[in-house]
Amino acid sequence: MRVSWKLGRFAGIDLYLHPTFLLALAYFGGITHGSMAMILFILLVFACVVLHEFGHALTARRFGIETVDITIYPIGGVARLTRLPRAAGAELLIALAGPAVNGVIALALWGGVALLLDGGMSSNDGVIEFCKILLSANVLLGLFNMIPAFPMDGGRVLRALLSRRLGRLRATEIAVVLGRMIVIAFAISLPFWTDDLGTLFIRLALAAFIYKAAGMELRNVRLQEAVRSPNEQAVQPPPGYVWVLQGDGVWRLAPAAFSATVGMNRGGPGWG
Repeated sequence: MRVSWKLGRFAGIDLYLHPTFLLALAYFGGITHGSMAMILFILLVFACVVLHEFGHALTARRFGIETVDITIYPIGGVARLTRLPRAAGAELLIALAGPAVNGVIALALWGGVALLLDGGMSSNDGVIEFCKILLSANVLLGLFNMIPAFPMDGGRVLRALLSRRLGRLRATEIAVVLGRMIVIAFAISLPFWTDDLGTLFIRLALAAFIYKAAGMELRNVRLQEAVRSPNEQAVQPPPGYVWVLQGDGVWRLAPAAFSATVGMNRGGPGWG
């Protein structure tokens, strides 16, 4: 059962908010003593994250890939696509679309600040300062997402570039290993950056999420590639499933009970 709250449906895509986002809102609101400016800032950053995810989703639609839904968590957003792009060029553009949205927002804020200054507003005015901070947040969002830590946007860009020469599976393996090395180094260095337990917990949760998500995606790619050809690297099927060789010479996954009943070949591509 879904625990997230549906906020609405935009461009044919359901938008959900995970309840843990409210914990982050309460935490930052608490350390700023309920500052309305900070709460407004968090909500606007939330809106920027939503636009970032819609950048991915709408670009994917251009390549015939629909988005099931978008869920916003305290550590960012997740757009669930009906399928992942196999073409390197499509994956590259879809991955770049999110950070590009943050870049456009930053440019729009920069232009707004310039207009306000030209209109005679002081550079020390609260509105100007707020816009500058929000501009910086979007620049940081874009740059952070471009870190080559798979499955973040930068990691997907790296995989897209590598897959042209190495193939999708090998490119994913390299992107995952590099991304996990970056995440481990990030987690180890955290105590040197901050001694605030709340901030430390949020950053460790982000690192753990990226590490786990990378492993899940690598497993999925291995399964997909093994199904495509019996000559690909062998992989262990998920619990309750076995590899079966069908009449067209292609290995496919089937429930173990069904496979045993019909007496199918229970081997696998290169193992068993």
